[in-house]
Amino acid sequence: MNIKFKLALVLFYILTSYHAQSQTQWTADGNAYYHFSKEGIEVIDLLSPDKKEFFLTAADLVPEGKSKALEVQSFQVAPDGQRLLLFANTKRVWRENTKGDYWLYEQATKKLTQVGQGLPESSLMFAKFSPDGKRLAYVSKNNIYIEQLSDNSITQITTDGTDKIINGTFDWVYEEEFGTQDGFRWSPDSKKIAYWKQDARDTRYFYMINNTDSLYSFLIPVEYPKVGLKPSATYLWTYDLASKKQQAAQIDGEADQHYIPRMEWVKDSKSIILQQLNRKQNSSKIILSDVATGLSKTIHQENSDAWIDIKARWNDGDPSGWDWMNNGKEFIWLSEKSGWRQIYSIDLQGKEKLISQDDFDVINIAHIDNASETIYFTASPYNATQRYLYKVSFKGGKAARVTPEAYSGTNSYRISPNGKLAIFNHSSVQSYKGGAIVSLPKHQELMAAKSSFEADPAKPHAEFFQVTTVDGITLDGWVVKPIDFDPSKKYPVVFYVYGEPASQTVTDNFNTGKNFLYTGDMPADGYVYVSLENRGAPAPKGAGWRHSIYRNIGRVNIRDQAMGAIEVFKWGFIDTSRVAVWGWSGGGASTLNLLGQYPEIYQTGISIAPVTNQLLYDNIYQERYMGLPQENEEDFLKGSAITYAGNVKGNLLIVHGTGDDNVHYQNAEVYINELIKHEIPFQMMAYPNRSHSINEGEGTSAHLAKTFTNFLKTYCPPGAR
Repeated sequence: MNIKFKLALVLFYILTSYHAQSQTQWTADGNAYYHFSKEGIEVIDLLSPDKKEFFLTAADLVPEGKSKALEVQSFQVAPDGQRLLLFANTKRVWRENTKGDYWLYEQATKKLTQVGQGLPESSLMFAKFSPDGKRLAYVSKNNIYIEQLSDNSITQITTDGTDKIINGTFDWVYEEEFGTQDGFRWSPDSKKIAYWKQDARDTRYFYMINNTDSLYSFLIPVEYPKVGLKPSATYLWTYDLASKKQQAAQIDGEADQHYIPRMEWVKDSKSIILQQLNRKQNSSKIILSDVATGLSKTIHQENSDAWIDIKARWNDGDPSGWDWMNNGKEFIWLSEKSGWRQIYSIDLQGKEKLISQDDFDVINIAHIDNASETIYFTASPYNATQRYLYKVSFKGGKAARVTPEAYSGTNSYRISPNGKLAIFNHSSVQSYKGGAIVSLPKHQELMAAKSSFEADPAKPHAEFFQVTTVDGITLDGWVVKPIDFDPSKKYPVVFYVYGEPASQTVTDNFNTGKNFLYTGDMPADGYVYVSLENRGAPAPKGAGWRHSIYRNIGRVNIRDQAMGAIEVFKWGFIDTSRVAVWGWSGGGASTLNLLGQYPEIYQTGISIAPVTNQLLYDNIYQERYMGLPQENEEDFLKGSAITYAGNVKGNLLIVHGTGDDNVHYQNAEVYINELIKHEIPFQMMAYPNRSHSINEGEGTSAHLAKTFTNFLKTYCPPGAR
């Protein structure tokens, strides 16, 4: 359910972040980065961005004996800076294209050599150089291989990989809910590899059915642990290249009753460090494991009355890596145990120190600069809809804001490894400026933004507001009013909702208030468009705000939305007989809950890919926020839209892809059965074999937008009255 739900900004970032899947590849001095374009891969000097210096040209992408260039998705730069590893001919695994072919490009000879020759086409995953640049390691068919670059000899280091025994990568639910994909790590001395091994033999398949791509239908299996069922057993192993010895890390607890979402090598290459979560994800241990003996010890433990969400804390949803400081003697850790998400340092004996000593949330770490002993992070102490860069010393203390006051809105930074330069993007409802180069820590602009967009002053844009509900809860919100707005008239209102702990909707950026599913112009047609941010949303408003939804998804968030809507009605220009709500995924579930629990408020709903029964979703997400159904099943039922289906009185459109491996089409069918039982009319649009994003296939996105718009205009007619 926490897939990035479909906002207009998704389309915007697709357009402005080409090859976003790969992280920025910086030059050794940190003054330039490698950029992929139709012309090839060039080196962009931050201080002279107009200077053209190509590492390889488009013509270099044609392998010897071939007539067609490689279709490259991403690339890596070798440690020596003289070679590139190109990822091409990629195939989708779950949500992203993470398997394909790899080619090594030598700059000196302009030679392309395919890696992993003899292995199945488009089967290689997560290939990466050893730190000394002499070898590559990669995964194919759930086994791990090492390739010697001097002679391209290949060593297979695991042999038990099958569809159910997974080495070096992860099952569906780990990737979806922890953000883990790449499941192995080179040691700093290049002599060992540490890797995850998952035993999914007890994880049942959920079967999707394909009725359209052949004469006879066929099944598509997805190993998917439903809430209440145990996860795949997860282990950590190490492999020594010289001795060829395999060693299991001896970690306390049953392997199918815990999670290991983070693991990395300690700098001395003698041990690995990992984070272990219990099944309910409310207890976290940091563990050191000696690779020679496998013996492990817990050096730090943290417990929560709600949950410990590792995905939200690290690297924009990617928990890989470890944030070392002081030459590997300490590391950075984020914790909400004080009531705020704050930065701590922890040494290898487990001794911790509070670094960020302000009473506000750290949103995420932007950069750790060991040279200047400075940590850069994003925060927004006074406005939860915005983002700014702050810095704090390793020694601890009060943080200082780096982003100038002039940049009100959402600000993002790609900071160079040298900590002195950053690629700076600024976004607000009024404007977008992207690709400026600034120096740190003074934030002096060295190069102006490459791209810039200004909102049309003649058109309405999102205005931010707050309302306080009858429960005393103050909610952030935005509203886009119609063109030629007349407060003496009555307008229909459309609420956009998400509502669950995976994402915010009320944020200050250039696409806030734009509805990409509406074919036309909502303000010109006479709609008021509104979004409210309920408790439980991952806004930087303190752990109490976020954790208040624990065991209350489908109740606390739904009441906040409904009570907030009542406050919006008090503005006086809302036609309360024309009230619509829509959402996707968690927002689809919220839409159904609002129609079922508060039918006196909402007359029209469009629910896309909703979880209709919380007992049908995956274990990691649902148990994190709701507990175990074996202990409190009543909470799951009270928060599920299916419980209130019999109360729906308005106009309802349900949209779902039959090939949704995330929120299964099963959710739509069980909810429809409940509507039928209660003789409640509704409309349904099923998209054959489409996934959770419902964007595959020619014409799909346009069709969905037309379906959305026609339904909304029919049952919540636009225009002032």
